[in-house]
Amino acid sequence: MVQSEIRVRYQETDQMSVVYHGNYFTWFEIGRTDYIRQAGFPYQRLEQEGILIPVVEVQCRYIAPARYDDEIIIETTLEELASSKVVFSYLVKRKEDQARLATGMSKHLFTDRQMKRINLKRRLPEVYDRLQKGGL
Repeated sequence: MVQSEIRVRYQETDQMSVVYHGNYFTWFEIGRTDYIRQAGFPYQRLEQEGILIPVVEVQCRYIAPARYDDEIIIETTLEELASSKVVFSYLVKRKEDQARLATGMSKHLFTDRQMKRINLKRRLPEVYDRLQKGGL
């Protein structure tokens, strides 16, 4: 599990002073990017190797609202890793009181630049192994 911290910006809130629901997907991306970076292979390096990780499914369950200036923790966990796909889960909580704000998941495929599915375990086994171990 990897933790990422952010502070809610004013622009992320709606007229009700609550974080707009679509921003949670951006927060998931922050968590996922941090997870992959901590595994030792940031997105930029993967793209240099010709590997893309497009989202094919994403879900979010909203539990409680986040508001402007809240400090937020995004906990990202690798739920499933297969040779050609990866699934992450997310827990978003407020730092101050540890209140659960949202949970979610995203499913991704490993593809080449032509968006054709690839076998990451065969193509770059060191990346596969480090993702599996979380880079730790």
